Amino acid sequence: MSVVGQIQDWAIFALSCIVLGVAVYALIHAATQRPDAFVAAGKLTKTKWLAILGVALLLAVASFGGLLLGMILAVVAAGVYLADVKPAIETVLGRARDNRWR
Repeated sequence: MSVVGQIQDWAIFALSCIVLGVAVYALIHAATQRPDAFVAAGKLTKTKWLAILGVALLLAVASFGGLLLGMILAVVAAGVYLADVKPAIETVLGRARDNRWR
């Protein structure tokens, strides 16, 4: 195998590990939150988010080291949760941090 091929393999492996970690973190975070916080934040229910993130985790595991489409779908689902739902839940629960630049 050429050096370029080895670099590509390592890059895909590293990205797969990152996607898997993000999907696991998002699922654990969603599982440990109160169900009423999702509704109070105006988001999908906890059950729906657990289903979405569970499928994302399955896609991340199934596509580990190979299928890029599965990794993309998994990271998009987990990314939407982490970028939109998680901050809204933390605001509702009073755990939001002030992230303004000073």
